[in-house]
Amino acid sequence: MKKDEIIEFFTRLHAANPEPKSELEWTNHYTLLVAVVLSAQATDVGVNKATKALFKTVDTPEKMLALGEEGLKSHIKTIGLFNSKAKNVIALSQILVDEHGGQVPDTREALIKLPGVGRKTANVVLNVAFGQPTMAVDTHIFRVSNRTGLAPGKTPEKVEEKLLKVIPDEFTLHAHHWLILHGRYVCKARKPDCLSCTVRDLCGFKEKTV
Repeated sequence: MKKDEIIEFFTRLHAANPEPKSELEWTNHYTLLVAVVLSAQATDVGVNKATKALFKTVDTPEKMLALGEEGLKSHIKTIGLFNSKAKNVIALSQILVDEHGGQVPDTREALIKLPGVGRKTANVVLNVAFGQPTMAVDTHIFRVSNRTGLAPGKTPEKVEEKLLKVIPDEFTLHAHHWLILHGRYVCKARKPDCLSCTVRDLCGFKEKTV
């Protein structure tokens, strides 16, 4: 995709949704971090259902430690891999208390040292909580970037690298959410809804649905 096409691509996504938001529900930086960790290989809808009651009373690492691993499991047992996720949440909560004064750090280097937090999770937290122009390449962004020709790459890391190079500065803050939402609701994996796509004419996908 050419530079002018990329500008037009994001201009249209911006026009359709000027202030895109994460579909995960959270109340502060800590609950955002926990929600993102829980969302690995799970849907945002499923995570929101599991954390609705949890976050009403548990919204700090100290409170999570008081709840304990078994108590956390009782809240998130409907989420895939809940046993390992509960263990990671308790462990990362302890590190936040011991090493960060109970606060979520605002650097990727510190975040990825937390149990259950990889580069993608760290990038989501940095973008949503701290307004940093990061690019968390999930399956939706990976698919959209390759299918449209926006930023093709064989690995999420390569796609992330390309996206950060080609996306104009004025769109970098919200680009992550625009691409996720576009992939989730329009440029879907099995049957993309090309007829309702606002960037159809800019897309390089040869097998557009009619």
